[in-house]
Amino acid sequence: MALAGHACTRESAVATRIDISPCNACPVRSMSVCSALEADELKRLADILVSVKVDAGHTLFAEGDGADTLFNVTAGTMKLYKLLPDGRRQITGFLLPGDFLGLSINDTYAYSAESVTPASLCRFPRRRLEGLLEDYPKMQRRLFAMASSELAAAQDQMLLLGRKNAKERIASFLLMLSERARRRGYAENPVHVPMSRSDIADYLGLTTETVSRTFTQLKTSRAISLLEGGKVRLNDMEILQELAEGV
Repeated sequence: MALAGHACTRESAVATRIDISPCNACPVRSMSVCSALEADELKRLADILVSVKVDAGHTLFAEGDGADTLFNVTAGTMKLYKLLPDGRRQITGFLLPGDFLGLSINDTYAYSAESVTPASLCRFPRRRLEGLLEDYPKMQRRLFAMASSELAAAQDQMLLLGRKNAKERIASFLLMLSERARRRGYAENPVHVPMSRSDIADYLGLTTETVSRTFTQLKTSRAISLLEGGKVRLNDMEILQELAEGV
């Protein structure tokens, strides 16, 4: 219980409650777990959520904290990571608006979550949300589908780390971000890459120096262009696809 209390204290330091109901005008409702609910059912969901805003670099929760809260990302980018026994960090995923986080089969979180950019999230008490899932099986099915997509993404990352060289990994990463943006109705090219080179390295199993060098190589070959505001223009999709596929 002390761990869970510590997590809540840490979050409240930068979280801001928003008094208006966020569900009516939520820009990512169609992509989130609540997309399965009708208007009257959304009222029950809105009654148990708190909308919070966090600054970039904020730890939402840490591995080992009590898993008594769930979150839905409505704006910004989050990263999930685990600390390895030797002190290294392995980023296991980047979450975008519409993504859900905090699910745990145990009473503690199995990973840490930190904001890459300023972010907005809906925060749900775990027990009360579980009660709603029992009342609304269609919401439960939607959450299961999202969890299945996360598993598929984890399998893709295993392939990325085990079978591809640095250029192939970076190309795959950029195409993945582009595809995720397209599915959400955002611009797919240029692609928004708000993560630091260090974050990308910890996700792809590379060194920061290798990531920087590979971006430079792709830029020099004109496969990509590095733009201001953390954006990357994908100039030659055919080359990037071939790299990603190991051709």
